[in-house]
Amino acid sequence: MLISVDREVCQGHGQCAMVDESLFPLDPAGYSAVGDDGVAVEPGKEEDAELGVNVCPVQALRLD
Repeated sequence: MLISVDREVCQGHGQCAMVDESLFPLDPAGYSAVGDDGVAVEPGKEEDAELGVNVCPVQALRLD
């Protein structure tokens, strides 16, 4: 499972990072710092990944 972000959609609300900062890192300005290759979801973190994606108010995140 991989988390990816559409940087053009992200508005820096930071709701995802409140769920799990290791899965949803933010840059110094508060926008998603998920890299172009995405963030791999470690075993046991699947529920946090789904919650973090679902709390994004602008749906900038997705799970693949």
